[in-house]
Amino acid sequence: MIGPLALDPARSALVLVDLMDRIVALPLEPRKGTEVLTAAAELAALFRAAGAPVVLVRVERPGVADQPPGSGLVPGLAHHGDLEIVKRTIGAFQGTDLDARLRELGVTTLVFGGIATNLGVESTARAALDLGYDLVLVEDAMAAFTAAEHESSTRLDFPRLGTVVTLDQVRFVAG
Repeated sequence: MIGPLALDPARSALVLVDLMDRIVALPLEPRKGTEVLTAAAELAALFRAAGAPVVLVRVERPGVADQPPGSGLVPGLAHHGDLEIVKRTIGAFQGTDLDARLRELGVTTLVFGGIATNLGVESTARAALDLGYDLVLVEDAMAAFTAAEHESSTRLDFPRLGTVVTLDQVRFVAG
């Protein structure tokens, strides 16, 4: 286990994936969606206090006129100044302007949380790595449909993509 990180708020952004009512309410493991939401809110507050961007990603089903109930971000999650990205694929980079917006801000490190660990979060993280970003993956700010899926991503895949940490290890360098 590593110690606290030393993130640069001028170069880092938080990316929270699919924290929507209908997804947070699903049966998830190894923690409930409400627990992921609590950790995500704590991370977002930390990033906002440091002046670092918060990116909130939500999914919309392509080709349908009306989205299912609960398709917006969980109320209270978004704050003024946050970036909201609407994706129509599993990952948040394909078909969106996420990369361009992050590059405009000078971001080089992405810190991830969200649901589902092995789907939206992992797909977005893999694309981010391919685009040259450094990755930090906050294990206790994620959940999946089964504990085995979550563990596979966090213990096998994510260590190959970036640095896996817990919420209490996320810190910013003093300015």
